[in-house]
Amino acid sequence: MDMGIAGRTALVCAASKGLGRGCAEALAAEGVNLVIVARTKETLDATAAEIRAKYGVDVKALACDITTPEGHAAALAACPAPDILVNNAGGPPPGDFRDFTRDDWIKALDANMLTPIELIKLTIDGMIDRGFGRIVNITSSSVKAPIDVLGLSNGARSGLTGFVAGVARRIAATGVTINNLLPGTFDTDRIADTLAAQAKAQNISLEEARARRAKALPAGRFGTPDEFGRACAFLCSVHAGYITGQNWLIDGGAYPGTY
Repeated sequence: MDMGIAGRTALVCAASKGLGRGCAEALAAEGVNLVIVARTKETLDATAAEIRAKYGVDVKALACDITTPEGHAAALAACPAPDILVNNAGGPPPGDFRDFTRDDWIKALDANMLTPIELIKLTIDGMIDRGFGRIVNITSSSVKAPIDVLGLSNGARSGLTGFVAGVARRIAATGVTINNLLPGTFDTDRIADTLAAQAKAQNISLEEARARRAKALPAGRFGTPDEFGRACAFLCSVHAGYITGQNWLIDGGAYPGTY
């Protein structure tokens, strides 16, 4: 299927690896030019070079902290008129809510709620003026089914979800859509770190920890960044103009509810 977005420009956050890179690659495969953002310059530059060589699109790499005002300004200077915005940031650490400080909460809110909102604010009017825009926020399956040890993530990402629910409908007639992608267990560095900690705590091998986690999923496996990216590319396509304000759960069937 031709997604109809060749020649468009996308700003993709936290795109040097993992789910952000999956989204960047899927968009590049559709002929979308990219500005990709992450903190680590070496990894980001390598990713940009690989995507550029593989897909033949223009890829600009910007190493910055996208959660800061300076990062916001730098991203918009590098990509002043994006047609597509993919918001993404690493999740806050797990823990007991009793141990979270005010600073912990502010950091979580800055990364997983306030930064996406600010980037939406900075880009949405241009999209509306041009009559086309796609905004996709990578959040978490915890928005659908809260995870007890991820209180910071549950709170911050749920705040973003509520914000999107209102704004997406307010601008639905303009040609601009806003949707959220809710990943479950994907084969990324984040799950690798979690599994390593679990393996150590349970005195089992990393391979056994991976096998146990995969077996617990109805799909019997972890998701891949590639398939996550393709879902993102579809939401960014011309075919998804009637989909807005939605939370797409991509978790291999892990969520047990009917709705």
